Amino acid sequence: MDPLEPPSLVELVVRRLRDEILSGAHAPGERLIEEQICARFGISRAPLREALRLLGQQGLVEHLPRRGVRVAELSAQDVDELFGLRDVLERYAVETALPGPVSLKPLSQALEGMARAAESGDALTENEAHRAFHLALVGLSGHRQLLHVYEPVILKLQIYMAANLQREAATLRTPAEGVIRHRRLYEAVASGDAETALTALASHGARTYIS
Repeated sequence: MDPLEPPSLVELVVRRLRDEILSGAHAPGERLIEEQICARFGISRAPLREALRLLGQQGLVEHLPRRGVRVAELSAQDVDELFGLRDVLERYAVETALPGPVSLKPLSQALEGMARAAESGDALTENEAHRAFHLALVGLSGHRQLLHVYEPVILKLQIYMAANLQREAATLRTPAEGVIRHRRLYEAVASGDAETALTALASHGARTYIS
């Protein structure tokens, strides 16, 4: 077996910038200044520009003619369409997976991570666990192409999930509420009954930014 190749500089920059964007460190619409990022990461412009190109393909940043690069900023209609698409893809995943033998371990691990983050008050890590939970839900289908289609949808939505963390705090919703909703959905999926799972999915809160 060939040894694993270490990640390239471009891959490392992509991961770091993606983590920063998805954690809410960069707000939607915020300009990403190449000189500042190069100085902060200690890199030249060539790997940074390639990383930004790849992030653009993922829909996380936008290249503006003569104005540089900014974090993707979607309209209210864009966000609503993405949630609608997420609904359709998740329903299809559940219908494909159930009834049938499925491994619930990835789903339970994501739920456990969400509960730990909520208990410690780490809202950003909880947000990441939300994404992991929904990816695991779609992954139950064993449908590789479906997962490829779904990943960029949930990735774009996470920008707004992160940006909405302060709004969630302002409404005094506790982090435990998100855990309870996801545990309810987990239990419905674990029942093995497709209709039960689909009913739980429909009432899961698909139009909330933290869902």
